[in-house]
Amino acid sequence: MNSMRKKSLFETNRHLKGSAKYRISLLTNVSSSTAIETGDKVQSVAKKITVPKGSMFQVSRPKGK
Repeated sequence: MNSMRKKSLFETNRHLKGSAKYRISLLTNVSSSTAIETGDKVQSVAKKITVPKGSMFQVSRPKGK
């Protein structure tokens, strides 16, 4: 029996590992999908789901936006 745990796609795909681009893309994807479902604006949804430091959705926003 093999006791080794299979690694998830997030753990093995180099494009997903700790990538700020991945996190921004994920936030955009979730925000736009939620906006379509709820009728809210994408930016409004993104603000609501962006949470404190340490979260998967932690995103640095450009100043003044």
